[in-house]
Amino acid sequence: MGRIHLFEFEDQKWFPSLLRDYGTDFLQFLSNKTNLYQPIVPILSEAINDYGTPKILDLGSGGGGGLIRLNQELLKIIPDLKITLTDYYPNLRAFAYTKEKANNFEYLSEPVDARDVPDTLGGFRTQFLSFHHFKAKDALQILQNAVDSNSPIAIFEAQERSVPSILAMVFSPISVLLTTPFIRPFKLGRIIFTYLIPIVPLFVLWDGVVSSLRTYSVKEMQDLVDQLHQKEKFDWEIKRIKSGPGVILYLLGKPKRQ
Repeated sequence: MGRIHLFEFEDQKWFPSLLRDYGTDFLQFLSNKTNLYQPIVPILSEAINDYGTPKILDLGSGGGGGLIRLNQELLKIIPDLKITLTDYYPNLRAFAYTKEKANNFEYLSEPVDARDVPDTLGGFRTQFLSFHHFKAKDALQILQNAVDSNSPIAIFEAQERSVPSILAMVFSPISVLLTTPFIRPFKLGRIIFTYLIPIVPLFVLWDGVVSSLRTYSVKEMQDLVDQLHQKEKFDWEIKRIKSGPGVILYLLGKPKRQ
C-alpha cells in the first residue's frame, strides 16, 4: 500500500494547543515507560561519538518523546551529552518537565522549522516520531537542509504501514484511558478532555492511524535521499529493526570524513 498523507489534528493551526499538548504528553509518557528506543541506543551513541560533539538538536520534539528514558541510556555512554528540544509548536510545559528530569536538557521556546534550521543551532539533528508529518517535498527539504549545513541527522519512526501497526493504533484509546492519571505534570484539563469529554482518546486514535498510513517506508526514505543535491557528501544508513513487539524505521545521515 502506498503512502497516504491524510490530515492529522496535531498539524492543524486551528487545533487548540491545549489538546495538542495532551496528545504529545501521552506519546512522551508511553515512549518512556516502554523504553521504546532501547534498540537504537548503540546506533545513535556511535553516530554521536563519530560526530565529535556530544550535543543533540532534537527537531519536532512534541512533548519530548521518549527522550527521558533514551537520555538515561545515552548518558551511560556519553556522560557529557547535551540535548536541546525544539518544535514548530513548542509544548513548553512538557519541555520544562523534561528539563526537570535531567539537567542536560535545554529547550527553545520559539518555533523552529525542521525544514530551515537556523545556522546558529548546531548539534547532531534528531527526529523522533515526527518525520511522517511532512509531505515528500517538505521531508526532502529537511534532509537537504541537513546536507547543506553539513549537519548529521538521524530520523526514527516507531510505526509503519502494516496491519499490526495500524491495529496497535486502533487500540490506542484504551492506552490513553489507562495511562492518563499517571501522566505528569498533572492537569485537570487532561482529565476532563479524556474522560468527561473524550476528545483526547479520539484524536489520538485518528492521528495514530493516520501516522501509520503516512510513514515513509525504507524504500521511500531511500528515494528521498536519492533526490538530494550533493548526497554523496554523506554516508547514509536506512533500516528497519525490531523493538519489542513493534518496529523502528530509521534513517541516518553523516557527513563523510575528510
